Amino acid sequence: MEVIVKKNYEEMSKAAATLFAAEIMENPKTILGMATGSTPVGLYKELVKMYEAGDLDFSQVTTFNLDEYIGLAPEHDQSYHYFMNDNLFNHVNINKENVYVPDGVGFEAGEAGKAYEELMAKTGQVEIQLLGLGCNGHIGFNEPADEFTKVTGEIDLTDSTIEANKRFFEKKEDVPRKAVSMGIGTIMRAKKIVLLVNGENKAEILKEVVNGPVTPKVPGSILQFHPHVTVICDEEAAKYL
Repeated sequence: MEVIVKKNYEEMSKAAATLFAAEIMENPKTILGMATGSTPVGLYKELVKMYEAGDLDFSQVTTFNLDEYIGLAPEHDQSYHYFMNDNLFNHVNINKENVYVPDGVGFEAGEAGKAYEELMAKTGQVEIQLLGLGCNGHIGFNEPADEFTKVTGEIDLTDSTIEANKRFFEKKEDVPRKAVSMGIGTIMRAKKIVLLVNGENKAEILKEVVNGPVTPKVPGSILQFHPHVTVICDEEAAKYL
């Protein structure tokens, strides 16, 4: 596990964008794993800048997103479909037919994850999987548990995750209680993983992820077992490393 510490969020985002841009330039047909939340917004802005400058071509890129809320239609302004369109896809020349986000409304309970796994298996291995880190150590929506999740499936969100995400909704009651998320096993199949972490409020949990015991109580700790993980964080998040 390589840890890259940058001075601030802006520098961290630029460093991550450089890694993703290099992958796209080297392999125009690459398959990328994408994440949502506040952390990757800066990275996506940098990629859009590179595209607008004529340095990147997304026309043959395929993407798979980590997760989606159950019950939110793609056009809902808090769905992750909407987030990705708003922050990246609508601003670059990516083919929307090559963009995949789990379906939170179109399947019977438990079937969305199975369909997503089959789609990923058919399409090919993710070259770089982008991850953020929850305050409770979750990656994707894989919450602390007694065992690591293996495949994409339906997840019950914890109270701490619901509390953290309520800022995006008018009121806490509007936050979905369930999501479809890539499983830990699914995430670990990616060739490379980039974990983005910023802010002092993530410093303690990042220390556990990087240096603590590997335990499903801290889902992100499983990344210690992956052969090619790059952690990019700001100085505040790195204070205990």
